[in-house]
Amino acid sequence: MSAQSGQGFQLNERLEADTVSLGQSRLCDIRLMNDSTWPWIILVPRVAGIREIYELSDEQQRRLLEESSLLSKGMMELFGGDKMNVAALGNMVPQLHLHHIVRLQGDPAWPGPVWGVQPPVPYSEPQLIEVVGRLKSVIEQLQ
Repeated sequence: MSAQSGQGFQLNERLEADTVSLGQSRLCDIRLMNDSTWPWIILVPRVAGIREIYELSDEQQRRLLEESSLLSKGMMELFGGDKMNVAALGNMVPQLHLHHIVRLQGDPAWPGPVWGVQPPVPYSEPQLIEVVGRLKSVIEQLQ
């Protein structure tokens, strides 16, 4: 029995509260983390009840890898990062979601992980409009 994309899917409340929607890909909700410190996008497969990548069907796993790779490449080109951090932790939010964070040498957490280093710095409205506009071409590649 394979999970069907979209059927019964509901975005976790914490993910919804901490992020801004950038639209949907064929498989995922695309969410911008509301922290202007790092370019940080989260892919959330629209599959109900999934906590781990291996729980996705083979086709969904391939699609997630394809979307993650396209997103990673586009973000690195757009923001000129030194390293792309991709992680599916799920310790705080059990719903499967894949973080994509562009890292720059000298950023506030470099070279360690970004979690717990400092409180999030929410985007101002003008900053949000600017970053969403910059990301438009990257997001279109996922659709």
